[in-house]
Amino acid sequence: GIPNLNIPGLLDLKHLTRLTLSHNKINEVPANITELPNLEHLNLFNNHIKELPSTLNSLMKLKILNLGMNKLNALPRGFGAFPALEVLDLTYNNLSEKSLPGNFFCLDTLRALYLGDNDFEVLPPEIGKLKNLQILCLRENDLVTLPKEVGDLPRLRELHIQGNRLTVLPPEIGNLDLVGSKQVFRGENNPWVTPIADQYQVGVSHVFDYIRSETYRFLYGRHIAADAPPPNKPADKSKKISRMG
Repeated sequence: GIPNLNIPGLLDLKHLTRLTLSHNKINEVPANITELPNLEHLNLFNNHIKELPSTLNSLMKLKILNLGMNKLNALPRGFGAFPALEVLDLTYNNLSEKSLPGNFFCLDTLRALYLGDNDFEVLPPEIGKLKNLQILCLRENDLVTLPKEVGDLPRLRELHIQGNRLTVLPPEIGNLDLVGSKQVFRGENNPWVTPIADQYQVGVSHVFDYIRSETYRFLYGRHIAADAPPPNKPADKSKKISRMG
């Protein structure tokens, strides 16, 4: 491993467009990584990174950033300023709604956002600003609700929300086109209300037909009005690799 990324001559490679440093036990990303102005693809998957330099967002050409399997508890201020970022993978860190800087949802060039295996209990409604999003992965978090603004993402073709604490879906999710051979909707391992659970047994298209119905709108309104406490948190996450050491 190369804990602090001091690779001799690396920053002289001004034309470098792809840099893969996965599986290296790196624990910090140097602020001067911005001296690689042509980087389009930066892969830091499976390292020990706890925080990122706030300079990272000045990588003007960066399209793909993979930070999966690290130890991030927060993203730096201004992180949402990448002008060209299309794929952001933050899977398997220690992030929650409190970890996102104010401008996070200014990343309107994003086509894929992977937030699986983190600690989100809510997803900010600003998610609706990411109009180019095609893939949204929120699996294995602690989500107790999904914001209705997810229904405002016209290009969404994959929604992964399995393994959360969701009981209902906002009726607006019915606006999405997630049924078909090219689309993906994953919602298993949630404590769904019985009618959604029953439809899910039959198939995804049945879930969508159901949440578009007047019957469901009525049930959903009642459910929200009842304001029941959310289901308990599932398994203890202190054993997660991202928490260790």
